[in-house]
Amino acid sequence: MERRAFKQCVFAVRDDDTALDIVQDAMMKLAVNYSDRPATELPLLFQRILQNAIRDHFRRQKVRSNWTSLFSAFGSKDDDDETDILETLEVEDRSNIPTSPADQLEQSQVVAAIEAAVEALPARQREAFLLRYWEELDVNETATAMGCSEGSVKTHCSRAVHALAKALRAKGITL
Repeated sequence: MERRAFKQCVFAVRDDDTALDIVQDAMMKLAVNYSDRPATELPLLFQRILQNAIRDHFRRQKVRSNWTSLFSAFGSKDDDDETDILETLEVEDRSNIPTSPADQLEQSQVVAAIEAAVEALPARQREAFLLRYWEELDVNETATAMGCSEGSVKTHCSRAVHALAKALRAKGITL
């Protein structure tokens, strides 16, 4: 049961260490909360606990992600469509959590503007953008999920990034 659960979790989160942590946490929850249940019920309970743990992992990851770091490389208008701006960014080690209430308000307003700009994208661009940069799928996985070619994914992502940059610049947001 553990090996299959680990493979399922690695497939979902794409990281062995994180998958091990999630499976271990799920097993601990099963042992602590359901030790009095009959052995025949445990596999189904464990699967449900594991699925919830994986969902929780992705929810936490989304909350921790900071949109402003994704758009920090916007700048030149000379970028060609083949260059994927967001793939060239390096993640900074320092925390981007604002310390003052004014900074927190400003950050929440910027995040709201980014979310609104993403919602305003055409459906296919939004889908490609979210799969690539929010769900962190590679081009091939995104193409499979969308039912289109890898070239279409690259085009949709490029257009989405440029449209988002233009929309944010129009609102006076420079990241």
